[in-house]
Amino acid sequence: MFTSKHLIKPPLTKGIVQNVLTRCLFSQKGSGSKKYYDIIIAGGGMIGTTLACTLGKNIRLSGKRILLLESSKDSLYVLPEKYSNRVVSLNPGTKKSLTKIDAWKHINEARFATVKRLQLMDALSDASITFGEESSDKDISYIVENNLIIDAVKKEIKTTNNVEICYERKIKKYLIPGIEDHHVHIILENGDEYSCDILIGCDGVNSQVRNAMGVHYLNWKYDNTGVVATLTFSEEFDNCIAWQRWLPTGPIALLPLNNSQSSLVWSTTPADAKKLLQLTNEQFVDAVNEAIWKVFKHNSYVDQVLKTFDGFLRVSNCSPGLNRRYPPKIVCVEEGSRNMFPLGFGHAASYVAKGVALVGDAAHRVHPLAGQGVNLGFGDITCLDNVLGEAAYSGSCLGNVNYLKVYETKRQRHNMSMMAGIEGLYRIYRSDLTPLVLLRSLGLQTIDVLNPVKKMVINHAST
Repeated sequence: MFTSKHLIKPPLTKGIVQNVLTRCLFSQKGSGSKKYYDIIIAGGGMIGTTLACTLGKNIRLSGKRILLLESSKDSLYVLPEKYSNRVVSLNPGTKKSLTKIDAWKHINEARFATVKRLQLMDALSDASITFGEESSDKDISYIVENNLIIDAVKKEIKTTNNVEICYERKIKKYLIPGIEDHHVHIILENGDEYSCDILIGCDGVNSQVRNAMGVHYLNWKYDNTGVVATLTFSEEFDNCIAWQRWLPTGPIALLPLNNSQSSLVWSTTPADAKKLLQLTNEQFVDAVNEAIWKVFKHNSYVDQVLKTFDGFLRVSNCSPGLNRRYPPKIVCVEEGSRNMFPLGFGHAASYVAKGVALVGDAAHRVHPLAGQGVNLGFGDITCLDNVLGEAAYSGSCLGNVNYLKVYETKRQRHNMSMMAGIEGLYRIYRSDLTPLVLLRSLGLQTIDVLNPVKKMVINHAST
């Protein structure tokens, strides 16, 4: 129940007083100590760098000065012979966005893998579902290394005349505009100070920008840890299939890199993840092969119901899915490619405030089981680019919260439905209870024969 303390604003606290004093000191300094930009982007990772390039190439924003602040050092990227273990699955919509800013041509000249077919399998039943066909001219997704994407976008930033990147810049404080102030103020640890019409937080799950906004952030950690590695198969083949198998401890996925290698993304318990990293290379390969091929104990009741249901579908002239395929055996793991990372969920109640917007992981975080996390961020970029272009075209301030609310509404509608679906899948597949195993298995079999439904799923995941 709400009480009066929820309705009455408290008196100025020590933190608020310090914030006010900092604003006064900032405003009293000489104009030579301040640097003004129309747009400042905090965080130069994949999303922040792409956003800077996208805004820099927006004709409606051509007269705006854009600054990208990155805490790490600038480094020269040279395409390594070995694949990085940090890869993402980009949907066709994201590829279209990267093509629009001319970044995809650099990726195309380097390397990437095309996924034509996605095969999902349940380890606790015979149920499976297949999306796409190897012979189809429609692509499901593209597997690209993170650093390659960043390098491709940086090359295109150099062709713009209004985007500046500052490296090794660590933020000390953000001062979000109040009722009378129209600018965001930024104070760096080295003493530099900036102001801007709009600050865009692309600074990840532990976003300082989000914290400065003071928005409610719903988040939790999964009892899952991601294990990644680069794997080599026993033979070369037309490797355009992404496999995912749902194990009792979490999904294991193989994402194609070339005709003999795939990238592993294995979600398992934290204890199992630590053990996997401590294994020898030979033991690790055996563990991966076992996870892909092991026959788990099935519930006889579930198997009988699925067999009966499959017969019903065939009698009803519903075409069954494509024949299930398995990958060749794994024979090698790339030396030094094994790593692990924690998994979690997060969602900001608000993406925007006056003069501020959150993009990518700063606004939302999902389980990687569907490979959609980075694509949600790229979708944010496209939407915010359009909204800021409209604001500039109309002569409005870029930090106008009325325009920013349009961005928030559109993205939350899309992101929350996708996040709810991913969370639902995670929950239902984490259980080995017979009713849930039966329910999800029947669901897979049903959807697998309903091509219009499968197309709808792919289309939603592609935007």
